[in-house]
Amino acid sequence: MANTNQNPENCNGACDTCGTDCPSRNGGTPNFRIEPHKRSSIKKMIGIVSGKGGVGKSFVTSALAVEMARRGYRVGVLDGDITGPSMGKVFGVKQKAMGDGELMYPAKTKLGIQVVTANMLLESDDQPIIWRGPMVAGILKQFYQEVFWDRVDYMFVDMPPGTGDVPLTAFQSFPLDGIVVVTSPQDLVSMVVEKAINMAQMMNIRVLGLVENMSYVECPDCGKKMYVFGNSHIEEVAEKFGLDVLARIPLDEKNAVLSDEGAIEDLTVEPLKKAADFIETL
Repeated sequence: MANTNQNPENCNGACDTCGTDCPSRNGGTPNFRIEPHKRSSIKKMIGIVSGKGGVGKSFVTSALAVEMARRGYRVGVLDGDITGPSMGKVFGVKQKAMGDGELMYPAKTKLGIQVVTANMLLESDDQPIIWRGPMVAGILKQFYQEVFWDRVDYMFVDMPPGTGDVPLTAFQSFPLDGIVVVTSPQDLVSMVVEKAINMAQMMNIRVLGLVENMSYVECPDCGKKMYVFGNSHIEEVAEKFGLDVLARIPLDEKNAVLSDEGAIEDLTVEPLKKAADFIETL
């Protein structure tokens, strides 16, 4: 008997190699794309991705959003890391979810960046989100479909790390114009990054380029670069996949301090300007 699967969350879109008997088989690759609400407007959607946590994906997301806002664009940030939300913290968002009975409204930062994060749904920021995969995936979709995104030029999605169920939902559901993959210099991370790139390519998602965070420490006296995590392998990974290295961000105390203080909008990350230049060309 054929295996009948009606659940799109378990589908990888590869109908030609799948033995499942589902309605999508006769019509080719299923389309699980969702649309924003008719009152919303989003021109470009960029996912910020990492193969594992702890490499600075959320920092890159928020810093890129700030850079684009300074250039005069209307920017949105969707915190897709539902169980580990951090966008509220780095942007200093304190307000809880508010709406008009039809849509939820994002928080607005001092630069006018529209932010939605799971912490806006919680009574306190330290309350854990203990949800199973389907519920997490559902909230992720709701943040896109049931929020009033007001004339957004560039939306940055802080994607959940890894290559599991929730990132798969985002890749299948969101009309991503491309992703930026964030890495750090360690050998182990480079291996995991290749998995993230391969996943994106299997899902036909364009990889815009790589950003290496915590790339080096620069001596404040002599300017010498010290590679505290060992030699970088980002150029090798980029060459292997035919990608550009969009930025190499050094370890800098003020990056962590301003992020922890909710003052990311007071920070300028010079290496990310090249990445922002590239995003403007999309």
